[in-house]
Amino acid sequence: MTTSPRELALLRLVAQRLAGPPAADATTALRGLLCAQGQDYPGALTSVALRSRGRSRAEVTAALDAGEIVRSWPMRGTLHLLPADELHWLLELCGPRVLAGAAKRRASLGLTEADVERGRELAGAALAGGRRLGRAALLEAIAAGVDVSGQRGYHVLWYLAQTGTLVLGPTEDGDQSYVLLDEWVPRPRRPSGDEALAELARRYLTGHGPASDADLARWAGLTLTAVRTGIAAVRGELAAVEVEGRELLMAPDLPDRLASCRAEVEDAVLLLPGFDEFVLGYADRTCAVPAEFADRIVPGGNGMFRSTVVHGARVLGTWRWKGTGRNRAVTAEPFSTFPDVVAAAVPELAAALP
Repeated sequence: MTTSPRELALLRLVAQRLAGPPAADATTALRGLLCAQGQDYPGALTSVALRSRGRSRAEVTAALDAGEIVRSWPMRGTLHLLPADELHWLLELCGPRVLAGAAKRRASLGLTEADVERGRELAGAALAGGRRLGRAALLEAIAAGVDVSGQRGYHVLWYLAQTGTLVLGPTEDGDQSYVLLDEWVPRPRRPSGDEALAELARRYLTGHGPASDADLARWAGLTLTAVRTGIAAVRGELAAVEVEGRELLMAPDLPDRLASCRAEVEDAVLLLPGFDEFVLGYADRTCAVPAEFADRIVPGGNGMFRSTVVHGARVLGTWRWKGTGRNRAVTAEPFSTFPDVVAAAVPELAAALP
């Protein structure tokens, strides 16, 4: 099957549940994606809510409080939201490549391995028995034995989460608290080795596809050799599509799902938060983001992705909030010119954003 970049973008929009039938709830939406980038916490809540039937950030927060989903650094040393029971195996699979540079980073901060292990002991004592602490309170507990000034504190918390001791879970006053991972997630899934690579490939390609091995390698922060091992194991479960000479893989039912809602998808106008998986989930996103405008989404290549205006699975511009309270309004900036239907939809969509 051969198709166009335009069709590829439409298929991805449906695969990610941004068009067509939404996921039943927030946890199901995340199971479909496996992970959703989450360094912008409010934006991540909105991204998940947009994919679920309730379209409610409160529902996402409730799933965090119930221990159904968590926030941690499962891949690429970057914060993500994900189902709680998937974190252990993803840390074991993707963590070693990230941790390879940890010793050098510690040295640059004036931390030793003994320091972070002392931090692990202090954090464990402070949180044992189901206790939960915000970042400042946990750092205060660790400071009893480790210098956490400057960037040292962030590194210690990151390292303890990356190595499976801590996780960000329940919320309090609009922010997340740290808990002990093994207490908060007592029954994790534990695929390992090639089984874990197969699970990673299956989940990514069905939830993000059509996509390539290079897309998966970039998304997970693994080598092409590793992800190709996983893809080979599940290749028979997937369908293929060729786009401009590249073979991409996807869920077999995805073309039928698109066909059932094509009119909706082709006309859909969406306001997506920065760092949304529709943009961030691929090494090659040119089917949705015109290459000549890529720097408008990430000005200066600084890694800070702006919120996007999407029409028919194509990114046409960026948007942001301006003002506060009753004076808050959305400002949208087109790459060239918004079609009238898009310009008219933006204020209404902004008002309805979860």
